[in-house]
Amino acid sequence: MKRILVILVVALVVGVICFALLARRPAIARIEPPVAASFSSELVAHGAVLAGAGYCATCHTAKGGQPYAGGYAMKTGFGTIYSTNITPDPDTGIGRWSEAAFRRAMHEGVARDGSHLFPAFPYDHFTKLSDGDVAALYAYFMTRPPVRAEAKKNALPFPLNIRALQAGWKFLFFKPGRFVDVAGKDADWNRGAYLAEGISHCGACHTPRNLLGAEKKSAAYAGAVIDTWVAPPLTKANPSPAPWTEDELFRYLRSGLSQYHGTSAGPMAPVVHDGLSKLTDGDIKTLALYFADIGGAASRAGALQPALQKALAADQSKAEASLDPAHNLYMTACASCHYNGAGGPVPLRPDLALNSALYLNDPSNLIHVMLFGINAKDGMPGVVMPGFANLSDARIAEIAAYLRATRTDKAAWPDLEKKVAAIRAQMAGQE
Repeated sequence: MKRILVILVVALVVGVICFALLARRPAIARIEPPVAASFSSELVAHGAVLAGAGYCATCHTAKGGQPYAGGYAMKTGFGTIYSTNITPDPDTGIGRWSEAAFRRAMHEGVARDGSHLFPAFPYDHFTKLSDGDVAALYAYFMTRPPVRAEAKKNALPFPLNIRALQAGWKFLFFKPGRFVDVAGKDADWNRGAYLAEGISHCGACHTPRNLLGAEKKSAAYAGAVIDTWVAPPLTKANPSPAPWTEDELFRYLRSGLSQYHGTSAGPMAPVVHDGLSKLTDGDIKTLALYFADIGGAASRAGALQPALQKALAADQSKAEASLDPAHNLYMTACASCHYNGAGGPVPLRPDLALNSALYLNDPSNLIHVMLFGINAKDGMPGVVMPGFANLSDARIAEIAAYLRATRTDKAAWPDLEKKVAAIRAQMAGQE
């Protein structure tokens, strides 16, 4: 018995030592902040595009705060993490980081001082970036106005607040390395994959995560819940009746609007308007090509016209429904804008029989838009949809249930009224 106990103690000690060696990363020496003029204007401009495509300002700018000064609260299943200051301030930002230190953070998730970064920072995607693109990002951030802003303390419970434990998370879930072109795919497809899997980290929202917060690589782009919204599947599992073709994806990613699927809203709105807007049309086309391929658009080429005909028929079948209270409620609140004639759906008034939100297993996206509408910045610029938060939870649930039953062949959503109440309460808590 004593021998077994000794063996267990030795094994534990060896394990702790091995973990400590794995977790320990050396600090990289501080430098004098580089002079902005030391970076070429071309490199800085390229970095600006990449920073936009990576939505860096979205996470590294607090509400009402200075750009890139950090302090944005990211609520996770483990607690709240606050983004850091990535301006070139020498004391509270990254002004004394060398390019090597910045590159290690991007590629390995390790800060200049050797501490491990929490995976709320998507280094598992940024590790795929080329050294040249990382250099451009470094040049861009080092030429931003420095802002003195101390980092807020993360609200994580013990022992999750111990950064050294992230080494174990990395051992289990992180595979560092640059992007490698996929054999058999052309240059445009691989460019789209590089952008999606790297700087734009699309899987961070559209891929489900395991209990430890790591993306399920075997279910890449299979859809996930983020900030009470649903990031829908980008694979062949997408339930939309109209296929996401390359052309339709380009229109949506470029403008924020698809006449067959709906408009960008919620977390996707800043992705389109603040992030992807920085990319060239050529790069957007490569993203569209990539996602049309993994979504199986080619195999559904003949699905659009039948879906259109079915949608138009549903719009015009009013007579038998005139005595249905839910139908009359919909006609009063919604139909004046969402009705389309025999000519087909008008881009600025999406047909709800085609709208992607109506076909998801989770009604959250539809409920969000019904309650709070679409403002002028989220969808197509200048086009708004009013919210109907003045309607009761029961009325919102009634309209949603009516649309699901009359416009789709999907099963009814359960507990709709409770879902409406929950989303209303969650959003009220964020105000």
